[in-house]
Amino acid sequence: MKAVVQRVLSASVTVDEVVVGALGSPGLLVYLGVTHDDGPDDATWLARKIWDLRILRDERSASEVGAPLLVVSQFTLYGDARKGRRPTWQAAAPGAVSEPLYDAFCAALSHLGAHVERGVFGADMQVESVNDGPVTLLLDR
Repeated sequence: MKAVVQRVLSASVTVDEVVVGALGSPGLLVYLGVTHDDGPDDATWLARKIWDLRILRDERSASEVGAPLLVVSQFTLYGDARKGRRPTWQAAAPGAVSEPLYDAFCAALSHLGAHVERGVFGADMQVESVNDGPVTLLLDR
């Protein structure tokens, strides 16, 4: 399981011209990718890791300040472009595997006390964000 975590001042996800998830205050934008051998323990571990990361202003974590999170599924995090000009997606888990783990990740964050906004799994999404810092981390479990 991989996540790209960005500290943002604001962020939103639009599907079919409708905003489906948005952060109106500073928080974290999380792009989540799932591979074939990921499981519920990976989702729980990564949720806790992100919730407790001290990457907000004044070295605070989202858990300390109650910052919201916007979580967007992104299978392209497992894209491989080492050969040729066309990436392969073989390392990305299919929707039947990755969607339940995406849901488990969001549920784990909510269980920790996070306010979680979401994209729409598998949809063509437009993501807008205003990065803060900028601060961007790649986490891999």
